[in-house]
Amino acid sequence: MRRSAGILLYRRAADGALEVLLVHPGGPYWAKRDDGAWSLPKGEHEPGEDPRACALRELAEETGARLALAPDALLPLGEVRQRGGKRVAAWAAAGDLDADAIVSSTFELEWPPRSGRRRTFPEVDRAGWFRLDAARRKLLAAQRPFLDRLVAALDG
Repeated sequence: MRRSAGILLYRRAADGALEVLLVHPGGPYWAKRDDGAWSLPKGEHEPGEDPRACALRELAEETGARLALAPDALLPLGEVRQRGGKRVAAWAAAGDLDADAIVSSTFELEWPPRSGRRRTFPEVDRAGWFRLDAARRKLLAAQRPFLDRLVAALDG
C-alpha cells in the first residue's frame, strides 16, 4: 500500500479568517484541472520511514520553503484514503510563505505518450493561500476532511 505524508500550512488573514496553503500538481495530466485537483504539499514515504519527517521534507521539496517547524509544533490531522488507495497522513502547522515564489522539485515523464521524448515538469506548478470555502472547492475530495479536522483542532 502506498503512503504519503504532508503538511497543511495555515495562517490567519488580516481579518482573522483562516487560510490554508494548497499546491497544484505539475505536469500535463493536471494542467487543465483546477477545482478538485489541488493538494496539501505531500509525498510518498517508505515503510519504516518517519511520516512526520517525510511531511516536512515534502513541504520543502514542493515549495522550496525551509520553514523552521519543530516536530512538536505539528498538529496531527490523522489519515485519509484517496480514491486510488493511497493513504495520506497529515499534520497542520502555523506558518507563512510567499506562494508566488515557490520553487518545486521536478520529475521526468515521456511526453507526449509513446513519443520517445522525455520532458521535465515541476512536481508543483503553483501554490496559493485559500480561505476555507475556496479550499474545499480546490482540494482533492479525499483530502477535504483535513480542513474540518484543522478547524476542530483550532477551535478545541
